[in-house]
Amino acid sequence: MPESDDRPTGRPEHSAERPDRGSARDARTNRSAAAARIQHQTSWVDQQIRVAMAKGEFDNLPGAGKPIKDLGSSHDPDWWLKKLIEREQITGVLPPALALRKEDAELEASLDKEWSERVVRDRLEDFNRRVIEARRQLLGGPPVITRTRDVDAEVAAWRRRRTR
Repeated sequence: MPESDDRPTGRPEHSAERPDRGSARDARTNRSAAAARIQHQTSWVDQQIRVAMAKGEFDNLPGAGKPIKDLGSSHDPDWWLKKLIEREQITGVLPPALALRKEDAELEASLDKEWSERVVRDRLEDFNRRVIEARRQLLGGPPVITRTRDVDAEVAAWRRRRTR
């Protein structure tokens, strides 16, 4: 279908109805007005920094004279999430398989803090129940390789450790 001449085919580049904002010129310098604004703003910012330095406002800032942390490392797209977890000390967000592995590695030390055999048994039974439940779930993520604990053997080991 041929285009008709009475219909505009695009935006006018430089028409009197819609002047190009970037093409406005400063009468004194014959430079673009936008370029002049940018140059003046840059000069103003530089001046503010010089004044602040002269007043000593940049002296004794935290981290002064220390290397910037993680500056030379490769880019990690999840850097902000890792920093948030570290700064806010967020815990308990591991997938069940990894959380159980971590708990399994620390289980004896945490059981040694208990004073009652009944509490030790309850904690071991709860741990075993959660391991079995995690094996049944099809949530994705790493496989559950954590083994259940023999409650009687663990209680006996707990007693031995307590007598030492």
